[in-house]
Amino acid sequence: MERVVIHTDYIKLDALLKFAGLCETGGEAKERVQAGEVKLNGEVCTMRGKKCVPGDTVELDGRTVHIAEGQ
Repeated sequence: MERVVIHTDYIKLDALLKFAGLCETGGEAKERVQAGEVKLNGEVCTMRGKKCVPGDTVELDGRTVHIAEGQ
């Protein structure tokens, strides 16, 4: 499991996919989310603007990213 640190209260799902390197572009992230390919906390999420907070996990293509809070 990979770990991504954010220094804000939340990050939107599509932005997280790009920030974590799971998608190369924001457009790709949007398409993958809307196609139902992304799981947030184990459940498929099709809302690209979904707020992800520290403690959440995101899965795509067999890669899992855990969101951690930065100091």
